[in-house]
Formats: sequence, C-alpha cells, structure tokens
Amino acid sequence: MIWKQEAIEKLRHYDAMRQAQENLSEQIVQTKEEADEKSMDCLDLQMDRLVRQKELQKALTQVRSWLRTVNRALAALTPEEKLILHRLYIYPERGNIDRLCGELNVEQSSVYRKRDKALKKFTLALYGKTE
Repeated sequence: MIWKQEAIEKLRHYDAMRQAQENLSEQIVQTKEEADEKSMDCLDLQMDRLVRQKELQKALTQVRSWLRTVNRALAALTPEEKLILHRLYIYPERGNIDRLCGELNVEQSSVYRKRDKALKKFTLALYGKTE
C-alpha cells in the first residue's frame, strides 16, 4: 500500500465526509419525523423506515469514525502544516501556492518542502508509516 497516497486521498475527501456527517444526521431526523407524522398502519412501511434509519445510523457511525481518525492525525500538525495541507488538498484552488508563498513569506520551493514535511507527518500520524 502506498501510505502517502492514501493520506492524500483522505485529505481530498475530508470536506465531503464532513458534509456527509451533516447530511446523514439530517436524514435520520427527517426519517424519524416522517415516522412520527404519518400513521403507521402498514407493517411494510414501518419496516422500511426502521431499516432506513438503521442504515443511515450505520453510515453516520462510519463517517464519524473516519472523521475522528483524520482529525486526530490533523491535530498532530502545527498550524502552518495544517494551513498548507488545507490549501493544497482539502480546499485546493488555483493560486493557492502563490497565496501560501505570500502568507508564509517563502519561495515556492519552500512551500513544496513544507508540504512534503507536513504530509509525511500527517501520514505517520494516520498509519505509523510513510512508505
């Protein structure tokens, strides 16, 4: 397994997973409210809603676990390292390298070195390995 690439993929999916957590929570509430609002005369409808709630809850549990793992690894980084990884992987935009150069008052080559160092530290915090 290429640990570094796995770590990059986690960073790239971080924002989507945070959004999934919010969406799943809302869907669970909505499903419960629908069950409360409607007459549950039909056993099939009751079972369908119960299964849906269980599936949503399982997915939410998995997403929360994933986020806890990634958040613990991010917590191992300095604020500067977090900023670099956020700009380059979590919220990438055109011009982020130049913005980082200006904010950190360094050349592009330094940003890339800092990125590599932060990514290595993040990968070690996630998996205990980098290679």
